[in-house]
Amino acid sequence: MTAIDDLFDVATLVTPEEREWQLKAREFAQTKIKPIIERDFENRRLPVELVSEVGAAGFFGMYMDGYGLAGASSVAYGLVAMEFEAVDSGFRTMLSVQGSLAMGAIHKFGSEEQKETWLPAMGRGEKIGCFGLTEPQGGSDPATMITKCRREGDEWVINGKKRWIGLGTIADVAVIWAEDEDGVVRGFVVPTTTPGYKAEAIENKLSMRASLQTEITLTDVRLPLDAMMPKAEGLKAPFKCLSEARYGIAWGVMGAARNCMEVALERVNGRETFGTPIGAKQLVQGKLADCFVEYEKGLLLAHYLGTLKDAGKLHHNQISVGKLNNVREAIKIASTCRALLGGDGITSDYPVMRHMANLESVRTYEGTDEMHALIIGRALTGHSAF
Repeated sequence: MTAIDDLFDVATLVTPEEREWQLKAREFAQTKIKPIIERDFENRRLPVELVSEVGAAGFFGMYMDGYGLAGASSVAYGLVAMEFEAVDSGFRTMLSVQGSLAMGAIHKFGSEEQKETWLPAMGRGEKIGCFGLTEPQGGSDPATMITKCRREGDEWVINGKKRWIGLGTIADVAVIWAEDEDGVVRGFVVPTTTPGYKAEAIENKLSMRASLQTEITLTDVRLPLDAMMPKAEGLKAPFKCLSEARYGIAWGVMGAARNCMEVALERVNGRETFGTPIGAKQLVQGKLADCFVEYEKGLLLAHYLGTLKDAGKLHHNQISVGKLNNVREAIKIASTCRALLGGDGITSDYPVMRHMANLESVRTYEGTDEMHALIIGRALTGHSAF
């Protein structure tokens, strides 16, 4: 337990089962991920050897029912996301891509055969999935989709390109979204061994370096008719998957913020200037108090969203509030803590600069600040400003 845990005891908010999931994820993150993350961030490497262990622990798709999945609460999943991101945003992104996006799409929209084929193995971490929606030219506007699908006899043929797709080069299956000849967006379950599927890693990243983002090219990819997910029709389908990922982000970034504060607290209590620890200085305490207040507010917001989600009452507008606020405040907290570390704060001796860089990616993906502000603005005024 740290001073942050003592001052805001999460255990009082959650059930014993949810707390058990959190502590299980904390132990995994601290013992499995933390010892290697600085090395892998420096080497631009996702620790793929841990994927099967994440699956064995039951974290992938853990809030879904059936198919060997845990059926835990949404709050429990949020706590797991927070503990993973307390070590690194990139690793929590892997959890989200596999468990919320790829598995979530198949669970929500797939046929029974698609679910039975993929979900148990993905839940165990034996098979890896990716989610292909974003395109190079489209960014935040998937309505400009250039990836097209067409019927040819008893096959679908897909052509197009996707960018910033997590896990694309190591995935066994890709959920690909394409527009048909009638202008309707469809979702397909695409084994990545299918001829015409090509994924290349994006290498020149200064953020999320221990994560894996790719560009996918689809050239005359031919699929049987039953590769289409029967319950996915229109952009509302992938947007529902994005809502799941955005929900996890609202929790996850509070983990990064907490870790930054933990590091800063240890530093300010151990470093002395002018005869006293700098933690005894009023300006330092004021900055830490501001950070903690925003952390506590963000965590309470995430928990509120989780209780709404578990009750079946969560609306995507509310998720936008969580994503916008919590990412924005986590970035501010990380920046303040970096300053409290002084010059050493820019080194890899501390994780704060890595968190800062990663959070800039989190700010961009699953909807930028501006996009979520417009979603909230539309909900408030009734007018779309997109």
